[in-house]
Amino acid sequence: MSHIFNAFRSFMTQGGGGLLLPEMMLVLFAMGILLTDYLLEARDKYFNALMAMLGVIFSAICLWQLRYAAEQGASGFSSSLVVDPFFLFFGLIFLIATALVILLSVRYLQVEDENHGEYYALMLFATVGMMFMVSGYDLIVQFLGLETMAISFYVLAGFLRRDRRSNECAVKYLLLGAFSSAILAYGFSILYGLGATTSWPFNGPMPPRTNLDVIQFAVESRAHPDLLVLLALVTVISGLLFKVAAVPFHQWAPDVYEGAPTPITAYISVASKTASFALLLRLLLTVFWPVRLDWQMLVAGVAIASLTIGNFAAITQTNIKRLLAYSSISHVGYVLLGIVAASSGQRLGFMTGMKGVAFYLFVYAFMTIGAFAVVIVLQRQGLISDELDDLNGLHRRSPASAVVLLIFMLSLAGIPPLAGFIGKYYILLALIQTGHNWLALLGALYIVPALYYYFRIVMHAWLYEPGNAPSPVITVGQKVALSALCFVTVAAGIYPEPFVRLATYSLLFPTGFSGH
Repeated sequence: MSHIFNAFRSFMTQGGGGLLLPEMMLVLFAMGILLTDYLLEARDKYFNALMAMLGVIFSAICLWQLRYAAEQGASGFSSSLVVDPFFLFFGLIFLIATALVILLSVRYLQVEDENHGEYYALMLFATVGMMFMVSGYDLIVQFLGLETMAISFYVLAGFLRRDRRSNECAVKYLLLGAFSSAILAYGFSILYGLGATTSWPFNGPMPPRTNLDVIQFAVESRAHPDLLVLLALVTVISGLLFKVAAVPFHQWAPDVYEGAPTPITAYISVASKTASFALLLRLLLTVFWPVRLDWQMLVAGVAIASLTIGNFAAITQTNIKRLLAYSSISHVGYVLLGIVAASSGQRLGFMTGMKGVAFYLFVYAFMTIGAFAVVIVLQRQGLISDELDDLNGLHRRSPASAVVLLIFMLSLAGIPPLAGFIGKYYILLALIQTGHNWLALLGALYIVPALYYYFRIVMHAWLYEPGNAPSPVITVGQKVALSALCFVTVAAGIYPEPFVRLATYSLLFPTGFSGH
């Protein structure tokens, strides 16, 4: 036993294993849930949610303890994994989103009679995958993290086994997701080939050929334009644009949002997109930064298309989850506009654009989970309750739910003084600072159709008669989640300075980010 203990201690202190503590906590608690679930009676299934929440809390504590190592750009496992402020920022978003969805899921699973431990275990495994997507500084680690997240979401999307919509959306998500992963893997294979054919000119041991620094040097040293680099660029960006549901890779989003369990819809909308954006940023600001002029216009075109199709398709929807799916596509457009501003090469534009992207992704998590949380509250036995008509008269049935729904809709639309307005402000400011005035104008104009369809939701809740619908029952966990979501959405708009500082902290890139 002493030999095993000494080997484990050496691994944790010298081999970089200490950098894995947040992920290890999640894996341990997920395995614990799977091992103990079959011992629990039906009335005690809430213990699974408690175990999952404890796993998130312990992981958050370990993440906090890594802050000093992050400021130094700690790396381990032959530089294939890094811990920097960028990772801490996005890891915080993942853990917060996971904790909020756990709180919202307890009663939902009881209503659907699907209260199984593997639900929470898969959520924790998905969080582990997302963390490796962000901390990975190696193509293999990033791809394994991506697939760990994706496979968990495929199963969670079809978790309602007796619901045909859930089964159908899971199959669509699996088939299209596998196709996008294949495209991404092809792009990664080209990048590996570029790294394998390049000599390392610097002193010291050469990192693995799949290391991002090696590949960045290979891309930078090749003549421009280079067809292999462009092919890798297009395939990698295409694979990741599918994960964030950007046009023209958005077809899966409405069906998956509608068919998946509502807490999982919120989780996919927030966590999966945020992780995919983090991976996209990691690659664009390192590997593809030398060819940023090649992808700047591509990203700008995708952003405009996402804003256009997302906004105008949302106008015609009568299902709340499909409406929010199309609106999320338009929010992807705003994030992509921030990336365009950051790619200008100007330090001021880079800092403002990246700060806007980080802030937008942070507050988007709270706004979007909050919107879906109200739909979850409306869920009743035998009724799906995700149509606009199901919101009728909500201000009489549950005044508190109607008020928080109004706050989330106004914030998503970008109305001051709420968090969504501040996020859009920094994105548009960065575009103006970098001379992309026409993109800033388009971004501002597309707030108008967003106001229309978000206020359709508000009208059903505030101006329509309730009919025979009963008052929703809100559990303690749901009250806690809604209160936290509402507080951050309001506070980040009225007093955004602490949240802006947090977003700025994520811009400290001591591990090879050359964008600035």
